[in-house]
Amino acid sequence: MKKIIIISISLFVLIACNSNEKKSKSTAQNNSVTKQDLPLLKESIERGKIIYNKLCITCHLTDGKGVSKIFPPLADSDFLQENQTESIKAIKHGLTGKITVNGIDYNSVMSPLGLSNKEVADAINYINNNWGNNIDNFVTPEKVSEL
Repeated sequence: MKKIIIISISLFVLIACNSNEKKSKSTAQNNSVTKQDLPLLKESIERGKIIYNKLCITCHLTDGKGVSKIFPPLADSDFLQENQTESIKAIKHGLTGKITVNGIDYNSVMSPLGLSNKEVADAINYINNNWGNNIDNFVTPEKVSEL
């Protein structure tokens, strides 16, 4: 009986460690910038700035600080740092429901922006590299499509 319990717990831990959510997070978060990527990342950031200024600036403002308790900040955002997959999905598909950013709860709606995978990648690369964010994650259109 003791062996069965130990085997069951071991299988449970093994399955939990290989969940789809964990794989999804690693897909988006383990894409560190290499020296070869730097020119591509720089171009992506420049395109992302244009997208941000057209679509995101209204709610998240020019400084990325958002509007307290209404639109979450992107500047120095713990949510952005810890939830790259969810952040990318929010840009692509919109976001509803409660999230907590830098200790403050937000429960508003972000509508889908109708962006292509390339535009989503460019926008997140711009956001990841501005306003105190230094997230070592080069998001490509291919990574966006995987999500």
